[in-house]
Amino acid sequence: MGFWKTFFGGEPDSPEEEKKNAEAKNFDLLKYDGVKALRIHRTDYAIRCFREALKIQDDAETHDYLQRALIADGQLPEALDELKTMLTLQPGNVAIMIQAAHVAFMLEDYTQMASYCQQALDVNTDNTTAHYLMAQALLGQRDAVKAIAHLTQAIALDEQRGEARLLRAQTLLSMGELKGAREDTDWLLDHTDDHEDVLLMAARLATAEGKTDEALSIYNKVEELNPFQLDALRERGRLKMDMGDKQGAEDDMRKLLELNPGELDGANGEYQAESVEKMMKRAYSPINPFGL
Repeated sequence: MGFWKTFFGGEPDSPEEEKKNAEAKNFDLLKYDGVKALRIHRTDYAIRCFREALKIQDDAETHDYLQRALIADGQLPEALDELKTMLTLQPGNVAIMIQAAHVAFMLEDYTQMASYCQQALDVNTDNTTAHYLMAQALLGQRDAVKAIAHLTQAIALDEQRGEARLLRAQTLLSMGELKGAREDTDWLLDHTDDHEDVLLMAARLATAEGKTDEALSIYNKVEELNPFQLDALRERGRLKMDMGDKQGAEDDMRKLLELNPGELDGANGEYQAESVEKMMKRAYSPINPFGL
């Protein structure tokens, strides 16, 4: 470059300019090599590229790529640290706060999760995702009443937010508030097409309401949709046992053990009918009737 500038009558680059140009080129190479690696799931190489790029230039987009790569690589505490760095660069960015709350949720750090949600709500009180995540954080802290309040706010802001209705129905059921749980469940049944989680919710609610035949029918439908749904098999087996259908309960227990041999401690797939009954008692007796 210096030669051509001299040839055409210009001044050659100074050593400082040449160094800056080289650094900019290296930054771009490292950043986009990292992006390519991330796309083909070479997260280890992507992380190295992004970190080297950030040594050259403190770039917000590269920080974002790095936190994504760290999450994909299972390095959640490191990803959360990266998001904290991003927030120092962009303190009012709600999207970063929401992402940090998601990572804190994966870490089961409900205190940090609630803190990030509150930061997001301080910026935008009408952010439905922040309300929904705050509810999850509060449930992790065993504060169901406040969680219900945030879920209700999320639904008021967006009545089509199905996951908020589902979580509210599940929470109300766990609190024994069957009427409210029924209202949300019926709405979900009317607005979804054989959604597995919604059907499980409906089966659990019908069980709590004493509608055992209806619950059994719904569990059967879940199994038709997904024969590998362990919760449905487990809960249906318990329901059959409570209804006096010992053979049906045994059948579900056998299916459970075939799909998940580690379902019970000491279960190895080789058992007689007598041991199945003992296994049923151990497996079914501790089941929470609300599926929570």
